[in-house]
Amino acid sequence: MTRALTVLATGPLALVQDLGRPGHAHLGVPPSGALDVPSLRLANRLAGNAEGAAAVESVFGGLRVRAECSCTVVVTGPSTPVLVDGRDAGSHAPLHLAPGAVVELGVPRAGLRCYLGVSGGVDVPPHLGSRATDVLSGLGPAPLRPGDVLPLGTPVRPPSGEDTVAPLSPPEQLAVPVLLGPREDWFDDPAGQLAAGSWTVSPESNRVGLRLVGTVLRRADAFADRELTSEPVVTGAVQVPAGGRPVVFLADHPTTGGYPVIGVVVGRALAALGQARPGTKVRLRAISTRG
Repeated sequence: MTRALTVLATGPLALVQDLGRPGHAHLGVPPSGALDVPSLRLANRLAGNAEGAAAVESVFGGLRVRAECSCTVVVTGPSTPVLVDGRDAGSHAPLHLAPGAVVELGVPRAGLRCYLGVSGGVDVPPHLGSRATDVLSGLGPAPLRPGDVLPLGTPVRPPSGEDTVAPLSPPEQLAVPVLLGPREDWFDDPAGQLAAGSWTVSPESNRVGLRLVGTVLRRADAFADRELTSEPVVTGAVQVPAGGRPVVFLADHPTTGGYPVIGVVVGRALAALGQARPGTKVRLRAISTRG
């Protein structure tokens, strides 16, 4: 019997993701990988996989897959309706699927992205050491479509049920800690401007970057008409284009940028940004390295 899942429906967007392919920026390759890494790791732990196994990242629900073999699946991320053969099955716990069983994800009650982990992991061919889909460079498998067959790896250990695993509860407003630099000197009172500013997440956001609508950040007079030579950027970089409205780079970001970076979001806050729906309120707060 073939170990596989068949995709029946994808919803707005469904991608294969793992922990990404860091370390290739010198080749112009983004790190990619799951935007909510803790939820991916949890899905894999509960399914009995290594934490970095490939899973399906589902954006705003609508994913429906059929098991072509006996397997275990787990849905993590925000609280989300999960159906198995049309019956409520719940999330954040291992679910055994018999051959032919169909699992369906509803729309998350909050947040944006859920993760479908499966015993053995999604075993599509790796590219540069990762099975992650990179929407900027095109590396990795294409976005999923109905009819796609996802091969599964060999399970390495039994699924691991935990007594209590609470779903995420993404807040309506995010307070995001930012380490200033490397180009904070391009802005008048950068910490003060960030503290006074208020933004919402734009519908134009994607895995490349979270576009923020709201307060315009002002450049210092000495840099008002300056152009910046393109320089390396990292995940979480808060780049400020000429219009003054910041963009937070996410996992599929370009490896270089030509606008000043006022600061970098600390790593622990990135998962929440990956779950931020359009319209979510965002405050940016400058912190020290000890913050």
